[in-house]
This record gives sequence, structure tokens and C-alpha cells, in this order.
Amino acid sequence: MMDTTRRNLLAAIGVGTGLALTGTVNAAPKESTEAQPSRGTEQRNERVDALVERLSTEEKVSLLHQYQPPIPRVNLDSFRTGTEALHGVAWLGEATVFPQAIGLGSTWDPELIERVGSAVGDEVRGKHNASSGGVGLNVWSPTVDPLRDPRWGRNEEGYSEDPLVSGEIATAYTSGLAGDDPEYLKTAPVLKHFIGYNNETDRTTTNAELPPRLLHEYYLQFFRPPIEAGNAVGVMASYNRVNGRPMTVSPLLNRFVREWAPDSGSVLNVSDAWAPMNLTGAQEYFESKETARAHALRAGLDSFTENGSDSSITTDAILGALENGDLNHRDLDEAVRHVLRVRSLLGEFLPPSEDPYADLTEEVIGRPAHQELAREAARKQTVLLKNDPAVLPVSEDDSVAVLGPLSDRVFEDWYSGTMPYRSTPVDGLRDRFGAEQIHTAVGADQIALRERSSDKYVTAGVGKGGGVLRLNGTDTPSVQLFEAVQWTETAWTLQATANDRYVTVDDDQLVNSAERPAGWEMVQETFEFIDVDDGVLLRHRSSEQYVAIMDGALHASAERQSDAARFVREVRRDGVETAVEAATDEDIAVVVVGTHPLIGGRETRDRETLAIAPSQRDLLEHVVDAQPHTVLVIESSYPVRTGVEKQLPSILWTSHAGQETGRAVADVLVGDVSPGGRLPQTWPRSVEQLPDITEYNIAKAGMTYRYGQEDPLYAFGHGRSYSSFEYENLRVSPRGTLDSDDNATITVRVTNTGSMAADEVVQIYTTQRHSRTRRPDRVLRGFERIHLAPDESTTVEHSIDHSAFSCWDVTRRKRIVERATHAVLVGSASDDIRLRGSLRVDGDRIPPRDLSKETRAVDADDWSWSKIELLDRSRAEGTVVGMSDGSWVSFVDVDLRSKPTEATVSVARLESGEATIELRHGSPSGRMLGSTSIPSTDDKYEYASHSVPLNGASGNRQDLCLVVRDGAVRVNMIRLK
Repeated sequence: MMDTTRRNLLAAIGVGTGLALTGTVNAAPKESTEAQPSRGTEQRNERVDALVERLSTEEKVSLLHQYQPPIPRVNLDSFRTGTEALHGVAWLGEATVFPQAIGLGSTWDPELIERVGSAVGDEVRGKHNASSGGVGLNVWSPTVDPLRDPRWGRNEEGYSEDPLVSGEIATAYTSGLAGDDPEYLKTAPVLKHFIGYNNETDRTTTNAELPPRLLHEYYLQFFRPPIEAGNAVGVMASYNRVNGRPMTVSPLLNRFVREWAPDSGSVLNVSDAWAPMNLTGAQEYFESKETARAHALRAGLDSFTENGSDSSITTDAILGALENGDLNHRDLDEAVRHVLRVRSLLGEFLPPSEDPYADLTEEVIGRPAHQELAREAARKQTVLLKNDPAVLPVSEDDSVAVLGPLSDRVFEDWYSGTMPYRSTPVDGLRDRFGAEQIHTAVGADQIALRERSSDKYVTAGVGKGGGVLRLNGTDTPSVQLFEAVQWTETAWTLQATANDRYVTVDDDQLVNSAERPAGWEMVQETFEFIDVDDGVLLRHRSSEQYVAIMDGALHASAERQSDAARFVREVRRDGVETAVEAATDEDIAVVVVGTHPLIGGRETRDRETLAIAPSQRDLLEHVVDAQPHTVLVIESSYPVRTGVEKQLPSILWTSHAGQETGRAVADVLVGDVSPGGRLPQTWPRSVEQLPDITEYNIAKAGMTYRYGQEDPLYAFGHGRSYSSFEYENLRVSPRGTLDSDDNATITVRVTNTGSMAADEVVQIYTTQRHSRTRRPDRVLRGFERIHLAPDESTTVEHSIDHSAFSCWDVTRRKRIVERATHAVLVGSASDDIRLRGSLRVDGDRIPPRDLSKETRAVDADDWSWSKIELLDRSRAEGTVVGMSDGSWVSFVDVDLRSKPTEATVSVARLESGEATIELRHGSPSGRMLGSTSIPSTDDKYEYASHSVPLNGASGNRQDLCLVVRDGAVRVNMIRLK
């Protein structure tokens, strides 16, 4: 549990613990923070400083790579950054596997998530101690990137589209990971991926354009709470660019992450894997490795993750940068101190007898308490999307058909550990009902493949290791049948009935040897059926090769369809027909469909659709037609669309919830617990509602609940219950005006008016009614998950600090609170508001713009989004607006009463020839006030000031547009004289 000191710290800095909506929580972050208590001590830092003094330059540089070698002469052991621990210890053998992060987010239960984080931290320590330090204690977790677009291949790794939900869940998880010792860390969490990273396609070259308002009000706020709480020790710089500059060399690392931290000297920022190589590779940002590494270190990066365990390229480049003057020893020493201070916080320099976590041995891994916690988390993350008419909960007197491709499977995702056991929905329901009441069917066809030209069948090996798929003249169904499951429009898996192993490709030969689909970028066990006139072709999706016959064996080796083998796909058992028969024979049908966590979308690959696979939809349609009492269980890593939502009476969603998936689903289906999870992101109806996945301006695109995502399938915060709740007696104080030194208090009474005990998630939103700028449609200000027995009531109280209502004022480049009235909305979801109130908030009125001072173009109020690009002013710092022919930026409410006669515009232009800048009144086509020609500066980073004579610029609160004609320019500053 969170210790009292750090709980008080959270309250003081405005981060809720989620234990109760009392006290001052959720205050908007201030731009500068006061010093907060730190685990680090002055004495410890002095010891680190003394150690740095003893190290040679080469030894210091060796500590800046992921794999840090031992330095025996100063008693430094080897050290490795980066143990994955997203929802359990990953990639290091068996460990407790909790629900995916998206599932942890759907609990809306920070107290639970802190316990999960603590269990994961214990298992990291257990593996560390059991391996004599071989398993590192710097964990790269959690992922807190906003879930702004469900097509993102790594959607399952994040918590929410909302910074408050994500911030509270991440703070709780990192609190558990960090441990409760007041002096030392159990593990040292690093947050992924800072910042503006939500697409896999071209992820290293994507330029995430983050306007100042959204940067400060939205994107940064996902990372701030765990850093400010002192739980996370740093961030991982993301692959992408932000406003033209690669994040690996972004000054945001120092400007924000270290400013937020209670102890800036104990922040350890790391690169993503191989990302530094991109600076001179795909990003073409620097000409030399030396210059690239020097810029990264000065920007705030402390550890380079590249070239696996071979640190030589990194160390040679940094040494070269020191030698040629790109880097100085002061910057080197500062980065080394960051590394060693975190190592010190992990207790590395303690004698074993004083290590507060020495008792965490391998016996903690997968212990019964963790198994039960995994089951509790898997239960609490389930979301009841629909129950009308109410089929759920299922009576234990009923006979149940458990159907679907995920009914008897539980899959690991890329960042899962190895499950010590797997409880599938079939397992869970069979345990509850007994085998005699359960009838199962996968709902997938069992097929035989007959090669067209020879009429021979494809056979498979019968042993556990399988064998090479070959053609055989005999019709031996037990050897040659394959269960064909469709996961996307073009991705199928083939599971051989001969040994229940998946068909994979080994050295281009097809072999039925894989226990489950797996593999980096694209799994090796997926195939595509392509219809042709005389049968079907089989295409291996990973290698993009067609299956051909060579010496009687199947090989994924043909580049052209004309060289591929033709097969006849004979259905020996019709999956839909079998499932329908099972459904009609039983009292109720539970159909489990969804997605495979490694197929269709995952790291390195975004999704193109949110629709479930066509064969799964076909299964659903037929079952619900045959059995009106059908329950759909969707198991997925992201929002999906079945297309038959209206026909289905009851729909339950779960993430890929780990080893306890089946028992947890059964607990909810039979009503041992009422589902209390809530959606942490909006579910669109289709991809047609979404913009380009690289569009990061959610305000412009109307994305997430904050900006009114149009007509969603299910809204943010949505979730039904087996019970019902009444909201009453909403009180908002003060009744007058909320002053800057006060807090608003919202109280509401909630009563369970149903017949069973259940959880409710009380959600509090506000909407600012008037503003000089566009404000979000609504903002979540607080939430609390409560448990009530039938007829039980409780009063939920929530306090909001005045600064929580702040916004980013681009005119003065700071946070301010506008004087305004806010609607207070309390309910069960963002679209299920039960009670409304209002609150007057005192604050500033944003004054007219004063362009007599130098004003950044990026701080404009509006611009022509289709023709501008936010770019880097230089390789080190700053943001400018890249403009082309016809593009414009607009400044509103400009004070022109001084009747300026000249404007100065700072511009860079790489191309030859001349462009033109115009200043116009009111709009891009308004009255011309002046113009000037812009010649080339021969360098995109070389800015020149150009004078624009003005005629007729006068008045108060006028709109001024800067328009570009006939070429491309980078506009840096504007000033009126």
C-alpha cells in the first residue's frame, strides 16, 4: 500500500490516490513546482559525487549505455536498464500475468492497481535476487501514452484517453513498483513513451504536431503525475518527432521531466531501443554519430539503448564528441550522476544485510496471493456494454453452450510474461457448472487441404514437435485436418488436429510445431486464403510468399501466384453449423469472440479496421438468430465493432486478461460479482469516424470524449451493472465564486436501488461555458469506484483546486484560470449524466494581444491546418510554423490602437527564389495591410527579419492574419512597431 508520506505528497501536488474522492485532488499542474520530499538524501548524493570524481572518462562513458559493465576498482557491479513489467514481469520466464494495461485502466480503481504494481515489483525483485542481479531493477513500465486513436497497434499498453484516469492509474501502479520503503526503491520505473507517440506506421519519422495548448493541457499531463509523485524515476524518449525534432534530442526531457521530479538529479531518462541510431539513419537529423549523441545528452537523455549488449558504438561516439568539442565533461558528469543516483536508490551500494528487499526471493513469483489478485483484477476490469433485455447474470441451473474462437484459448501479448497456467472461459464455466451442463464448440471450420493437380491431401506430423506438411495420397482425417480460425480479413491460423499445434514456417517449410502464434512484427503462424478460379492459394503473411510444393512438401517459397500450389479447401466440420446446433440445444449461449493480441495490430503495426473478422461476425449472426438468450463476450486489446450489437441482448468486454481470464469471466457471468469496469476510451462506430492516425490535434479532429467524438458506439466511461443506482442531492460549493485560494467541493448521494451488491463508478465532469479560446466539451475532474449493498447509500465528496480550471494562454505563454461559469456534471459515464450544477470560477480575462512584443508564430490562435506544419526552429530548441502557398496563421483580439506602421517577421526559407508574406485584416482574404518578399536564406535554420510596411492597421481587438504566397517558409516570430 502507499505509505502515508507519499500519500500526503500526492494530495499536496494534486494527484488523487483513488481511495476516496476526498481532500484536494486533481488540481491542474502548475508550470513550476516547489521542492518536494525526496527518497534521495544529501549524504547519498555526496557519495555519488565522490564516486564520479574517481571515475575515468572512459569509465563514465561506459555507464551511459543500456548494458553497463562492472568497474571493479570502485566496486561497481554490472547494471542493465530495462526490465519489461507492463502487466507482470515479461520475457523472463514464468511470472504472474495480470490483465493488459488497457484492462487495468478499465478498473478505474487506483487502490487495486497499486496492489498489482506491488505484486509485479515483488516478482521483479524476486527474479533479480534469484539471478544474483542478472534481472535488472530499472523497469520500463508503465506505458502512459494517451489512447487517442484505437487503431494504434499498442493500444493495449496504455490506460486511457483521459489524463486524469491515466495519471491516477499510473501513479498507483508506479507506487506499487517503487515500494514503500522511505529511503530505497523496490524497482525504478520509467514511463513510456515521452511524448506524442501513438502510431506504429512510420513511427520513427512521424512528426507529431502538438500545438502549445494541447501540449500543456493534454499530452504532458499523462506523464506528469507519476514523476511528480516521486514514483517514476524518468521517461523513455519516444521514437517519433515532435514539432519536427526527434524526441531523442528534445529539450522537453529536461524542461519538463526534471522540473516535475522531486529530485531532478535522480531522474534517469532512457532512449527506446535503437532510437539513437535513427538520428543519423531514418531521421537524417545529424551527419555524425558524435554530434547526435552529444545533442541527446544535452537534451536530457542519460542512457542509450542500441546495438544490444554491444556498447562500443555508443561509447566511441560519446568519446568522439568529447574529443571534437561537441560535448563537454560537465554534461557527461551530470548524466553519469543521474545513472548512479538511481542505482544508489535501488540499494546497490548497501550491504545485503541492510537491503530492505533482500527477503523477496523467487518464492514470491506466482504465489497464491498474486494468483488471487490476478483474478480480482480480471474481474474488476470487465465492462458490461449491454444487458437489454437482461440475459445476465446466468443462472447456475442453466445449461450453457460456450462457443467461439476465444472460448477455450488464452493468449499472451508481446509484453506478457509466461503464464504459469491458463484459465479459459470454458475452464471457468466448466468449473462452475460442471461438465454435464457445458457444451462447447469453437465455431471454426475443420478443413482438409487437397492439392488440385495431384488430388493428394496435406498431412501433418502427429507428435508434439509436429512435422513438415506434406502431400499424402491417403485420406486420413486424424492426420490432415486443420482448425481454421480467422483473426482479421486476411489473417488465418491453422491448428493441426493431429497434435493441436499451429502451422508455422521454419526455413520456408510449413511445420505444425508452434504452441501458439508468436513472433516479432508479424507472427509466423498466419496465412491468407486467396480465391482463384480452380481453388485457393495459401500465402504466408510474414514472408509474403505463396505456398508451393517441392518434393512433396509445402514451402512458403513462391513469389508469384503462378508458381503457387492450388488447393481445394474441403470443410469436414462446419464451425457455424456445429455452434448453432450447440446453442439451440442449451438454455443459453455464451459466444467469446474478439482479437488476437499479436495479429492484426501490435507494436510495429497499426490496425486498418475495428471490425471483428468476417467469420466471427458470421458465427455471431447465426448463433443469435438461433438462440435469443445469447451473451457475447468480447476479448480484445482495443475497441472493436461486431456489426450485430443491436441484435445481441447482452455484451461483456474484457481485455486479454491473463492467466485468470476464464475464472474471472465466469465470476461475472454467473453474478458472483456485478461488472463494475468502465471504458477508459471512446469506442467509435467505425474507422470512417477517425482522422488520419498521424493527426495529433485532437481538438481539430474532434477526438476523444473531450472534443465531442461524433456518435460513438460506446462513450468514454460507459459501463452497465446488474444493479441500478440513484444519484441525488448534488451540492456544489462555494455557492458564490471560487477564489484562487479556495477549493470547490462537489458532493452527491448515491444509492444502490437494485437487488444485488455492486460497484458503481461515480464520474464528475465540468464544462466551461464561455472562453476566449476553444475549451474541451467536457473534462473529467474526479471519479470514485464505490461498492454498495442493496438499498445502501453513500455520499461521495470531491474537492477541486482552483488551479484545476486553468488553461494554457498562448498570448502570455503561461497557465491562467479564466473568469467563467462551469457546468458541473455528475453521472455514470460521459454520456450518462444524472445531475447537473454550476460553479462560478474567479480568474483572469485574457487581455487583447500585444504584438508589440516578439510573438512566436506557433502561439497563433488559429491556422490553416491542411497547409501548415509545426517544425523545429533549430536542432536544439524552439518551434516554428512551416507554411506554404495559401497557408495562414491568425492572431485574434490584437490591440492595434497604437496604429502600427510596420511589422517585423522572422523567417527562414531554404528554397531558391522568393515567397511573399501578407498581413491581412480579419481573415486570410481580408483587407491587405501590407506585404513583403521573402528571399532564400539558404538554410532552413537561418532566420532573417523582414520589414512589412502596414497601412490602415488600427482599432482594438482586431484579428490579424499572416498569409504566405508563392512558396514555402518557416515563420518564427512576428512583431508590430
